Amino acid sequence: MENFNFGARAELFASRRYAKTNQTQYRRFRTAAEAVQFVIEELPVAARAGSYLEVNEQRFEGGTIQALYDHAAYPLEREH
Repeated sequence: MENFNFGARAELFASRRYAKTNQTQYRRFRTAAEAVQFVIEELPVAARAGSYLEVNEQRFEGGTIQALYDHAAYPLEREH
């Protein structure tokens, strides 16, 4: 995780439960930082289960996304 590229493009594959009620099942982000921010600050907690980010052909889920958000290198202003 130390070499994670927050500036890379990212894709969100939302859980089906979330996609059926609020958003489409797939969403692209200009940067991984924006995708991480969306998952943590906008996605309902219940919808995080089963959702994942794909960045540089690697998958990141649940606690790993939270760890990226909490990481010292995270470049965006946090909500809390």
